[in-house]
Amino acid sequence: MKVIAGSAAAWPYMARAQEHVRLVGLLNILAEDDPESRLRIAAFKKSLQELGWTEGSNVRIEARWAGGDVERLRKHAKELVALGPDVILTSGSVTVRPIQQATRTIPIVFVQAVDPVGSGYVESMSRPGGNTTGFTQFEYSLSGKWLELLKQIAPQVTRVAVIRDPVNGSGIAQFAVIQAFAPPLGVELTPIDGRDVGEIDRGVSAFARIGSGGLIVTSGGTGYHRDVIIPLAARFRLPAVYPYRYYATDGGLASYGPNTIEQYRRAALYIDRILKGEKPADLPVQAPTKYELIINLKTAKALGLTVPPSVLARADEVIE
Repeated sequence: MKVIAGSAAAWPYMARAQEHVRLVGLLNILAEDDPESRLRIAAFKKSLQELGWTEGSNVRIEARWAGGDVERLRKHAKELVALGPDVILTSGSVTVRPIQQATRTIPIVFVQAVDPVGSGYVESMSRPGGNTTGFTQFEYSLSGKWLELLKQIAPQVTRVAVIRDPVNGSGIAQFAVIQAFAPPLGVELTPIDGRDVGEIDRGVSAFARIGSGGLIVTSGGTGYHRDVIIPLAARFRLPAVYPYRYYATDGGLASYGPNTIEQYRRAALYIDRILKGEKPADLPVQAPTKYELIINLKTAKALGLTVPPSVLARADEVIE
């Protein structure tokens, strides 16, 4: 009897041990120790757990961090695919292509991708096709809003440096939209290569030698350089508008764009559905439901700027 009782007691443990643990790969362009990275992953894991997926129990997460290094990104993409995960979550437009080049069979869910149809990541928003789906950052038209916002906060600005990736389709398109908005606002634009810290430093320093300047930072490969960009804007007293909240919380003047953390929560829903048998081809690509305006009043005061009440009234968050 003792032997039978002991065996019965062991059944739950054996069942757990034999339960199939699913593997989720994560490919990130930011560094692992970036505060924004920690917030994103924490939100993703919390949402997965709420859906019944507990790390170390029935799911294992393998994350790779590129820290802004494109070559490292490609290497990590191949490493993740070689592990044979059940699904891979990618963050940012620059992470999608390396994973797609490494696999056309493993399901891929992206967050913060710009123009996934035009970039060739999916066939259409409603019917992605293939092995990829996910969540977009915004439409290119939003880029013009950054220039409008900058002029509303700092109307004296007549020259604007735009930090963007000159070889990335997303960076080119964002700059083109800003160009279209510039003449009616009486603004002259200066593009700056956002791929290299040295180029950013030299470009902003040269631009700031003449007055009446402002700064716009586009999305796509710029977030991991914010520890250089934000201090440069402060040093040269350049009013600046950024695409994401974490720029403003790190000392940037203002940001306007989607909630990056919310996209990870929503991505967990798609990961859950794929792990339960649904295919990326049948899950429509989703756009943000809301854009957030964040104003850093402390930075505004340091720049000698008075943010108009109309702008403050629209802000989703004011940092003081």
